[in-house]
Amino acid sequence: MRKLIISVNVTLDGFMAGPDCELDWHFTRWTPEMAEAQTRQLSRAGTILLGRVTYNAMAAYWSAIRSDLSFPREDLAFADLMNSRQKVVFSRTLKDLTWENSLQVSGNLGSQIYKLKKLEGDDIIIYGSSKLTGGLMRLGLIDEYILWIHPVILGTGKPLFRKAKDITNMRLSNMQQFDSGVMLLHYSRT
Repeated sequence: MRKLIISVNVTLDGFMAGPDCELDWHFTRWTPEMAEAQTRQLSRAGTILLGRVTYNAMAAYWSAIRSDLSFPREDLAFADLMNSRQKVVFSRTLKDLTWENSLQVSGNLGSQIYKLKKLEGDDIIIYGSSKLTGGLMRLGLIDEYILWIHPVILGTGKPLFRKAKDITNMRLSNMQQFDSGVMLLHYSRT
């Protein structure tokens, strides 16, 4: 069965975005070495899972990068993977799927994820998508957490772990430190 993996940037105080969904705090510490690590992660996944808001933002951004050769090579490699991978969007309200290789699903989150996990292929990865991620955590459906811990304190924002019941027992399986001060921690559920 395929694993469901979350890969998320998070502050030291546990926020995955600012109060108005700001992500600018992680761009200043992003390095080419981190981009290469993220590309290696995505190369092992066959499906990207997204909520509506994240889908709309990423579709606009990554589709445009493909044709902009002024971006660094490591960003172009990641953009190629983002554009070529299957995207599954959980939404009841999304009207148009504008990004190639996209499929919209709705309904019972647990049963939909179980169906996706049973399909043949590489693992499933989710980026951001705070509401979807929260639902997946509450249902105990995330198999691996890849946390990009940034040396930043926001004080307020969208927390990764909303309630104590969201926390699960995990085992640290790998870690990497980057020159920018970001720590990459890989946790598996026990």
